[in-house]
Amino acid sequence: MIKIAYPAYQPKIKQGPGKEMIFDEVRKQWVLLTPEEWVRQNFLQYLIQVKKYPAALIAVEKEIYLGDVKKRFDIVVYDKNTQPWMLVECKEMNVGLNNMVLSQALRYNINLKVPYLVITNGMYGYAFTLKNQELEEINILPEFL
Repeated sequence: MIKIAYPAYQPKIKQGPGKEMIFDEVRKQWVLLTPEEWVRQNFLQYLIQVKKYPAALIAVEKEIYLGDVKKRFDIVVYDKNTQPWMLVECKEMNVGLNNMVLSQALRYNINLKVPYLVITNGMYGYAFTLKNQELEEINILPEFL
């Protein structure tokens, strides 16, 4: 398990029509501030500020197809060759990180084929590497190459 040390971050928040909105610096747009979005935005800042992953190589909430079913992943980090490199599945803080959450990330990875998977609820995270079709837990996120 990885304890996440978030950087100091002052998100841009505004009141929308009956709801709070947060500015997503990666997507360059205002999005509804939900508990899961709060985790996603803070984890993005962790990836960019702490791990130094290039923001230009991060995609947020993009559609993928699993067979005929349309799904949306939370975060994908691409490598320098713009190939999917890391998939991050975010859950709100009160959601436990269990096999169901990991299974969701693994289903998304059928299409993406990333070597690194991360699941997080904002407080903690689990990271895995895929080697020869085997999942191996790692205790630190890899450095961006």
